[in-house]
Amino acid sequence: MSGRANFGAALWAAAQPHPDRTFLIDDQRVWTYGEFFATVRRFAGALQAAGANPGDRVTVHVEKSPEAVALYVACLWAGTVHVPLNPRFTNVELEYYVNDADPRVVVTAEPTGPPPDQTRLMAERSRHWLTLQADGTGSFTELAKTARILDAPVERDDNDLAAILYTSGTTGKPKGAALSHRSLGQNAEALHQTWQFDEHDQLVHVLPIFHVHGLFVALHTAMLSAIPVRFHRSFDPERTITDFATSTVFMGVPTHYKRLSDSPALTPAACAPMRLFTSGSAPLSKTEFVRFSDRSGHQICERYGMSETGITLSNPYRGDRQPGTVGFPLAGVEAMIVDEAHREVERTTVGVVAIRSDQTMLEYWGRPDETAASFFGDRWFLTGDVGWMDAQGRVTLQGRASDMIISGGENVYPKEIEMVLDQIEGVVESAVIAIADQDLGEQVVAVLVCDGKPLTLTDLQPVLQENLARFKHPRQVFCVPELPRNAMGKVQKNQLRDRYQSVR
Repeated sequence: MSGRANFGAALWAAAQPHPDRTFLIDDQRVWTYGEFFATVRRFAGALQAAGANPGDRVTVHVEKSPEAVALYVACLWAGTVHVPLNPRFTNVELEYYVNDADPRVVVTAEPTGPPPDQTRLMAERSRHWLTLQADGTGSFTELAKTARILDAPVERDDNDLAAILYTSGTTGKPKGAALSHRSLGQNAEALHQTWQFDEHDQLVHVLPIFHVHGLFVALHTAMLSAIPVRFHRSFDPERTITDFATSTVFMGVPTHYKRLSDSPALTPAACAPMRLFTSGSAPLSKTEFVRFSDRSGHQICERYGMSETGITLSNPYRGDRQPGTVGFPLAGVEAMIVDEAHREVERTTVGVVAIRSDQTMLEYWGRPDETAASFFGDRWFLTGDVGWMDAQGRVTLQGRASDMIISGGENVYPKEIEMVLDQIEGVVESAVIAIADQDLGEQVVAVLVCDGKPLTLTDLQPVLQENLARFKHPRQVFCVPELPRNAMGKVQKNQLRDRYQSVR
């Protein structure tokens, strides 16, 4: 069939023999695979009608919905580059991503159109701004009704871009991990094989669809077996447990597992049909691993990945799943632990995790210097995560080389918040840290040096709300005369974490 190397064609090839099989089971309706791919073809035609050519970026800033999933696959089908964004991002944040990705089409849930500054940006670049609401309506859907249907996927090569996922770093400026069709396809096949998906499975989907976990890991593995997906737009523990009675696979973050374990409805009987529970996006504590196992009768399968590499390590499907470890390299993935000079260290020695695989991103979009700094040798990628490898090759993580915070499964980068805080009148300087949180894993805390009276969280809210998504807002604020520094002048965040860890 046409569409050489287009990953959208691979997803269609799996579904094509089963057009009447159920795909998405949503609150509003049930979609078959045939109905879904008919929508994909219409949406791909709408992208072309909006001026998106192969290789053009399509920025998507919408709520979770079946139509949003169809738009993702339509981007693959049309040969465009899908750029998903967290729908909780503010307009200020959205403007940055539009500037950076330089998309030809922007699809948003905003019903009143872009603010004036974004209207100007669109006019300068001949961009199309379209809407897609959570109920499936909007100008994009209307365009799809009249646009020419794109019957066959556009041909793509292995290294043609399929998606850009935004992450961040020490500078605080988000950067896009540019993933190819080969990146997506290889990772999907490796996970499908590792976790032994087949046509008898049914997936419970509670994850957002703007990053690797919910969009790629969960949906790709399901679609390659053309299985039903119980598609939850938000996470409700009791409703999720009810779905376990007719499902086989659940993918979640540690916060999900804690809340499931808190529910009296979680019992071995309720989970009897399930065969696989996976956890990722944040570290899972040994306590929660054991607690969930005791309550459900199932061991969680922990795995490891990131936007830049996809999922690269996993505990075995069959065999010993050790709590606190992230397992072994997937098929097609090499892993090693290296020192500061990028030399491999001996087994059980702590160092930085390095990954080599065709799954790894091609580059950080438009950032050659940061791309070069992230690779060494023959395309080995430095993850920035610290850990060690045992004699059998199993990896255990011990922390992060960066200050990144993971709160409720969301990545939060302190520098991005500090840049906003430092602009607030009365703030001399700031340091953002994480402290342990029983529910979220980690919570965001701001430590401020103020010029004049100490500022409170209430004082900061107007600026935070305008510039940062809610999950990035500090939950506590402390004011100090000065920030602790070492002899080189670097802020000692470890001292701040120790000082405020027990403060609630």
